[in-house]
Amino acid sequence: MLELLRTNDLVLISRVEALLLDLGIGVFVADEHMSALEGSLGFLPRRILVLDEDVEAARAALAEAGLGEELKRG
Repeated sequence: MLELLRTNDLVLISRVEALLLDLGIGVFVADEHMSALEGSLGFLPRRILVLDEDVEAARAALAEAGLGEELKRG
């Protein structure tokens, strides 16, 4: 799996998940439950991961939806 983006923005995470799942692209949100370890402060970002073969389609979909600036570089 490859990382598409990393953020603390729960609304952005929800939007990305919904967009990609609607396109049939599986999404895994890593570090989702780290808030229990950090004391629910929200400073540890969550990572959006997709399968290697879905990265190009996912990046294109997010760019088309106006979220290109949020994508991880490289």
